[in-house]
Amino acid sequence: MSTSRRAEHYHHGDLRHALLEAAMAMLEAEGAAGLGLRELARVVGVSPAAPYRHFDSKGRLLEALAITGYQRFSTAMWAAERQSAPARRIGAMGQAYVRFALDNPNLFRLMFSPELKRDGRPSLRLAADAAFDTLKAVTAALPEGEKRVAALRAWAQVHGLAVLLLDGQIALRPGEDVDALVAAVIGAG
Repeated sequence: MSTSRRAEHYHHGDLRHALLEAAMAMLEAEGAAGLGLRELARVVGVSPAAPYRHFDSKGRLLEALAITGYQRFSTAMWAAERQSAPARRIGAMGQAYVRFALDNPNLFRLMFSPELKRDGRPSLRLAADAAFDTLKAVTAALPEGEKRVAALRAWAQVHGLAVLLLDGQIALRPGEDVDALVAAVIGAG
């Protein structure tokens, strides 16, 4: 193989972004267990060593995916909050929370996976905290001492509902609309 051809084969415009997008697709299709840096390199069309320039391990790749997930998650909740009347903001954010989980089940599970410890991963901690801050923002009118507990209460409710739905623990009745059920359960209707 000539040097110019090799350089052409290994050159990629934005490899980190391409790797993350391909990994996101693989994650949703196969779950975190199905992800591997060598397979990812094959899918993107680069050498097996190329992904290691951006992610020194599978753990770092999973961390980057979780950070991307938290960013998308926060964006979805903020969009729901901005599009709602003040009295319905927390319910709209709760619905966005559960909808994100249902639309991105493997990403959602990765984001909250006990295997991805936030300790020692400052970027992951910041992304997770920013997502929680979206829930805290709608409690701004409450006294300072009540904001955290109100946000935790809302988080526990929507997270529990999302996990129960993802795990099939809540069976939908024939013709039942999951979004209407979620709205009724969290009081957003």
